[in-house]
Amino acid sequence: MTQAARNEHDLASVDPVWRRIRKEAREIIAADSALGGFMHAAVLDHERFEEAMGHRLAMILANHDINAELIIQAYRRALLSDADIGEAARADIRAVYERDPACERYIEPFLYFKGFLALQAHRLAHALWNAGRRDFALFLQSRSSQVFTVDIHPAARLGKGIMIDHAHAIVIGETAVVEDNVSILQDVTLGGTGKEHGDRHPKIRAGVLLGAGCKVLGNIEVGCCSRVAAGSVVLKDVPPRVTVAGVPARVVGQAPCPEPALQMDHKLDMDNDRDADGANGAAAGKGK
Repeated sequence: MTQAARNEHDLASVDPVWRRIRKEAREIIAADSALGGFMHAAVLDHERFEEAMGHRLAMILANHDINAELIIQAYRRALLSDADIGEAARADIRAVYERDPACERYIEPFLYFKGFLALQAHRLAHALWNAGRRDFALFLQSRSSQVFTVDIHPAARLGKGIMIDHAHAIVIGETAVVEDNVSILQDVTLGGTGKEHGDRHPKIRAGVLLGAGCKVLGNIEVGCCSRVAAGSVVLKDVPPRVTVAGVPARVVGQAPCPEPALQMDHKLDMDNDRDADGANGAAAGKGK
């Protein structure tokens, strides 16, 4: 076995996500040599996943105000204070690959999917916010909103294994919490209800599926493994493992599976998902 082959074997055992991304980059070059420069700059010229991730964000978010090197340096410093940033990014890639039928390779979220990239920009902004570098964090929030149409306040707390699908017109407020393994469709708002201060944004527990266009408003909780139907407006707490739908949202049935965010099942059973008043909800599937 050559040294290069040994290195790849070792990489596969310690970092299978990064090894797979590198393999897919080489396959892209083999299929289309015109993309060789892009694949090397974005992936193959970097030894570690975290190094490549910081570089990718910098290339997209830098502008005439803050250059790419400053963003790369900030990402490196953030990793020193929170090594989980890289592990969270890997979990997010796996989440997209496993839940999004349009994603066929690990490299696709890393290079192209604005939901994944916006989420990693937020992870950096959150680390900067916590380190007291709030203006840099707000710059990244602003740039992410401009580039990805995803506006997540740097103070918001987001877990791992999150998928933001399509990622158009996403808003997540300052005191919001999104736990692990949540799936969020386009045009979702986790917002407040007015000009109140303090803890004023939703708490989305693990395994929740938030359908396209839904709005969750106020300091309320959406319970573990529940499902919010597309277009719903949630104004009060949602129990665990139920489906809510409507404006305002009401419980219309139990969640259809133990982990809705992983199954990505948006359909409502019009016979079984019915509340006591006989009102039905409707949830739209993904436009793939």
